[in-house]
Amino acid sequence: MAGTERLRQIAEAVRSAGRVGVAELAALTGASEMTIRRDLEALAAEGVVERYRGGARSLLLRGEEPPFALRAQDGLEVKRRIAAEVAGLIADGESVVLDSGTTCLEVARALEHRRVTVMPLSLHAANALSGAPQVTLLVPGGRPRPGELALTGPLTQASLAALRFDTAVIGCCGLDSADGLTAYDLDDAAVKRAAIASSRRVIAVAEAAKLAHTALAFVAAASDLDAVVTDDTAAEEETGRLTAAGVVVRKA
Repeated sequence: MAGTERLRQIAEAVRSAGRVGVAELAALTGASEMTIRRDLEALAAEGVVERYRGGARSLLLRGEEPPFALRAQDGLEVKRRIAAEVAGLIADGESVVLDSGTTCLEVARALEHRRVTVMPLSLHAANALSGAPQVTLLVPGGRPRPGELALTGPLTQASLAALRFDTAVIGCCGLDSADGLTAYDLDDAAVKRAAIASSRRVIAVAEAAKLAHTALAFVAAASDLDAVVTDDTAAEEETGRLTAAGVVVRKA
């Protein structure tokens, strides 16, 4: 099992059970106990778990999102396919507000050689586009969330309110035809709503696992979205409901 996948599996096992022993995690992953101890130290450094002798306990509530560093390599090939599909929907010359999150970071990388104006809502994406020769980069004000580096707060919202974009590319923690697009963090949800309000077209990006899932903070109704780009494992039942709500669904 690859290291990133093993870390994800360990983090999920500890979060689900509350606390798990090293021997149990070794049996679950097929790794040695020495490897598991190193993995737990890495997760402890990210604030995901707290170590104790012989195991670890979770520091994440079940409704919380895992840290950015843990998610960044998870499902990377799928995120890149989604990003390429989104980039194909954006014409040269467009102005784009680009949400925070790992999938939107891949969208930033997919736009690196395009002639577009982009306002990224995270320092990760701003850094990815900082050397792009044809991109006009706009950086909003705001307070970056630790680790995630998503920009939040009144300065970010004021930056968004001052501009009008052709397209908003919005990430999510959950997207359900009934409950709409949702996020884990309240400040993040407020920034997403401001980005949507300042944009003519809204494209949501969501891996299949996020469909029919609802997080804590409401962002927008499904009918407020123009398009959703997901991956080809998305269930037809849920994508059909989104289509019925007037959303164009594209599978990468």
